[in-house]
Amino acid sequence: MKKMIITVLLFSSFSMFAQKIEPKVKTGIEVLESKKFDILKNKRVGLITNPTGVNSQLKSTVDIFYESKSVNLVALFGPEHGVRGNFTAGAHIGTESDAKTGLPVFSLYGKNRKPSAEMLKGIDVLVYDIQDVGSRSYTYISTLGLAMEAAAENNVEVVVLDRPNPLGGERFEGAIVEDGYFSFVSQYAVPYVYGLTPGEFAIYINENGMLSNGLKCKLQVVKMENWQRSMTFEETGLPWVPTSPHIPRANSSEYYAMSGILGELDGSMIGVGYTLPFEVFATDWLDGEILAKEMNNLQLEGVLFRPIHFKPYYSEKKGKEFSGVQVYFTDKKKVKLTEIQFRFAEIAHKLNPDTSVFDNSEKRFDMFDKVCGTNKIRETFLKNHKFSDIEELWNKDAIIFKEKAKKYFLY
Repeated sequence: MKKMIITVLLFSSFSMFAQKIEPKVKTGIEVLESKKFDILKNKRVGLITNPTGVNSQLKSTVDIFYESKSVNLVALFGPEHGVRGNFTAGAHIGTESDAKTGLPVFSLYGKNRKPSAEMLKGIDVLVYDIQDVGSRSYTYISTLGLAMEAAAENNVEVVVLDRPNPLGGERFEGAIVEDGYFSFVSQYAVPYVYGLTPGEFAIYINENGMLSNGLKCKLQVVKMENWQRSMTFEETGLPWVPTSPHIPRANSSEYYAMSGILGELDGSMIGVGYTLPFEVFATDWLDGEILAKEMNNLQLEGVLFRPIHFKPYYSEKKGKEFSGVQVYFTDKKKVKLTEIQFRFAEIAHKLNPDTSVFDNSEKRFDMFDKVCGTNKIRETFLKNHKFSDIEELWNKDAIIFKEKAKKYFLY
């Protein structure tokens, strides 16, 4: 009898785990599928996607479309890293054929970052399905915007299959891009952390004349179900697919916002090349024990620091001794993500007045400024190495933008 009870319990446990667990949030692709792809019927479809374009059971949107009798999928378009994610950061990608479907794959991260008229020939609608990270410098929203421009110029519809902003929909931080600093890492005049889903972002730039020559594309957003602006990605119940090699987990998006700007000066300083990309601040000239004490003494809301020592496994500083801090979030609602990197730069200079994290990085200043959206942040900070000197400059745009953006909230 005892053996039978144990067997029944084991079988019940197995059955529970074998059941398909439904996430709280239903993404755009699943909503579209539930509606039998109604808005795509009798249209030739081009799909802009990458490995993050999946349903809750991790099936690729490419395969969902390709296998559906209701969708006439005729071409694929790949952002940075490619449709199947088989290219490294910054690698230029050419036109190829998808090995699984045989469909043509047009690169939007090579010779063309904007679909050409030739690429769009024979396409009625461009569908965009990519998970974003919520920071302006991540290039996927630039790809979305440029695709919308091309669609407007070539009388092609655009459909955005919406996905969560992993930073939530209530966080707005950083300066808005100024004239002279627009680039593929700062393509549109939004704050560094912009608080919108991909669908909301598309509506915002479309309605505010931010496409080339003030054009507007014919745009539809397939909304998610059950997403709330206060949600962390973990609260959605959705699986996280790495958006790029150094964003392996959902909380990597938070760390990217926290350190990615400073990482433009030296990736090793923020853990790129080690096992904690974007999660640390360290150099080969700091004492991590002292740095951790000084950073914790700032009593920044929602964050703690512990000493860490490591050697990068790759990068030009491979094998060097690094010392610094690993960052832990204690309250994600209260933490000011982008501020932390500037606080680190301030304390590092305080501990070593003859040295700065900006030293020997002059060749990277241009990219640093483009990511910030202005040169005023760097130039003002370097006068005294004080965050207080740039605090208002960094934050004022985001406050104004948040109020303006509310009009375009879908959730």
